[in-house]
Amino acid sequence: MSQPVFHGDLLLQWCHSCNVPVLGNKCACGDECVKVNVTPPGDIRPAFLHDIEHINRISKQQFNNPLLDTDRVVLLNKAPYEDRMDEIIVDGEVIASIRYEIGKLEWVLLPRLEAARRILAGKEPPTGYVTIEDDVKKFLHKGANLLAPGVLDADPGIQKDDEVIMITPAGEVVATGRARMDGREMMEAKKGSAVKPRWKADTPSKVHDRKPSGWGDVIRANRFIMDGAIAEAHTFIQKTIETEDLPISVSYSGGKDSLAVVQLVDECVRDYEMMFADTGLEFPETLENIRHVGNLYSKDVKSISVGDAFWESLDAFGPPAVEMRWCCKVCKLGPISRLIEENYEKGCLTFVGQRKYESTTRARSNRVWKNPWVGNQTAASPIQDWTALHIWLYIFMNELPYNPLYAKGFDRMGCWLCPSSSLGDLKRLKKTHPHYEEKLMNHLYAYAEKTGIDKQWADYGFWRWKSLPPNIKKVAEELGINTAPTKYDPKRHVACYWRGEVYQRDGNDNPEKRYSTGLCHRVGKSQGILQIRCRKTPQGYGKLNTQSHRMYGMRGVYRQMSSQRNPDRKQNRSYRG
Repeated sequence: MSQPVFHGDLLLQWCHSCNVPVLGNKCACGDECVKVNVTPPGDIRPAFLHDIEHINRISKQQFNNPLLDTDRVVLLNKAPYEDRMDEIIVDGEVIASIRYEIGKLEWVLLPRLEAARRILAGKEPPTGYVTIEDDVKKFLHKGANLLAPGVLDADPGIQKDDEVIMITPAGEVVATGRARMDGREMMEAKKGSAVKPRWKADTPSKVHDRKPSGWGDVIRANRFIMDGAIAEAHTFIQKTIETEDLPISVSYSGGKDSLAVVQLVDECVRDYEMMFADTGLEFPETLENIRHVGNLYSKDVKSISVGDAFWESLDAFGPPAVEMRWCCKVCKLGPISRLIEENYEKGCLTFVGQRKYESTTRARSNRVWKNPWVGNQTAASPIQDWTALHIWLYIFMNELPYNPLYAKGFDRMGCWLCPSSSLGDLKRLKKTHPHYEEKLMNHLYAYAEKTGIDKQWADYGFWRWKSLPPNIKKVAEELGINTAPTKYDPKRHVACYWRGEVYQRDGNDNPEKRYSTGLCHRVGKSQGILQIRCRKTPQGYGKLNTQSHRMYGMRGVYRQMSSQRNPDRKQNRSYRG
C-alpha cells in the first residue's frame, strides 16, 4: 500500500449550508466550514460529466446501479497508488474510490458505506451483495473478516477479488470489502474467509439529504478566498519582474496550470511573450488550444518543434522509463534551451505553471529558480501554493478556454506516451486516440520481440520502468510475465567518447549515464547540447557525472574540448550534433 505524501496543507473544507467545497475555514455565506478528510497530498479537482459517467458505468458493471447524481458537485482527489486512483467526494464526504488495477487491466470502484447505501437505493436490483447474519455485524465492526459460516446469501455472480457490499437481512449496510471466495462458494463453504472488509461503521451518514448544488455556487462560496490567492499571485508577479529585470515570457503547454498563469500575467503586464516547445508527442487538441489561446491574448506564440526526434531516437535509447526519461532531454529541454538562446540573448524571466501539490520535487522547489538544464532562463511560479481546485475555480471564473481533453477524463496534459502516466490513462488512448495507441504498442511489441521480453510486458505497462517497483514486480510475478531482456540488441550499444576512442557497454546501460558519438549526434539533431564531464575508469568506460552536465541549444557543430589533458584526469566534452 502506498504511503500518504504531504506536499502542503490539506485545504479542502465543506459548507454544509451551501453544500459546496470551500478552500478555507469560512464560506462566503458566513458559515464556518467542516474539514473533509482526504488522502494527502490533497490536490482536489472537479469531476467533469465524463468522469461522472465513467464512475457510474463502473458502478453499474459491479453493482447494477449508478453511484452519482448529476445535480451535485463532485470532486476527485488523486491518491497514492501503484496506478491511478481517485477518491470521490460528494456532499462533503469521501464516499468511494475508483482505481485502475494493473493485474486485472480494468477500473474498479471501491465503495465506502455511504456509496453502498446510495447504490442499494437505486432503481435496479443490486448485484455484488453479501447478506450476513445479524449476529456477525458486531464482529465486523471490531475488524474481523467475514467467515463463510456467517453468510446467509450472496450474489452468485461474485468472483474472487471482486468488491462487495455486506448487508443484513433487513438491508442495512454493514461493511464493504473484497471477496475472498466466489459467491456460490461463500454459500456452500463451511469454513474460511469469505470477505475481507475494508470499510465498516455503525453510524449511517446523512449526507445524501443535502441540497443539490452547482459550480456557480462553488465560485460564489470561494470568492473571498480566490480574491486573496489572486492578489497574492499578482504581487508575486510584479515583484519578480522588478527584481529580475529580464524580458518577460510565459511558458504555455496547453494545460490548465499554464493557462491560469497566462491569465495572471496578462492581468499584471501586457509586454510579455508566450513560448511553447512542441515535443512531437502532443495531442492535436493541445496544439489547437495553444493556437486558440495565442490568438485570444493577441500573442504570436514563439515555438520550436523537434518533429519525429522521439521516434528517430527510440531504437538507440529504447522505450523511456520513469527513472530514465531521455525523451525529456531530447524532445523538451534541449529545444527550450535553443528557443531561449535564439530569442533572448541576455536570458529571460519565464512564468510557469508549477504547483507544489503535483510532486515531492516541486513541493521542495523554490518559487523562483534556475533549471540547470536550461541556460539563460529564470523560472518563476505564481501558483506554487495553489491546488488544482484553485486553478479550476480561476478558469471557471474567467471563462478561460481550457483544453477539451480535460472534459474527456484526462487530468494532465503533456506528451501522450509519458512513462510517468498511469496505465489507466494510457489505456484511455485506445478510445480517444486509437492511432496513437496502436503506434505505441507496435513499437513496444517490436522492442519486446527484439530483446526477448514477454509481449505482455507491453500490455501491462511494465515498459514504464527499467527496474520495477516492488509492488509492480509482485504483479508481474503473479502473472508470470518475464520483464528481463533475454536477447542482445546490437543497435543499443551505448558509449562515451574519450580522447578519440569510443568505450562501449551493452544495451542495458542507462543512456543518461553513458553516451556514444552516434547518440550525441542523434540528440543534436533534436536541437540540444549535452556538455558532459567524463572520466576513464579502470574498465575503460567513460562515465558521466550526471550532476555536472548541462544542456544548451545546439548549433549543429561537434566540438571536443581539452583533448590534450592528462588522460587520468576528468575531461570536459561538448557534443554538438
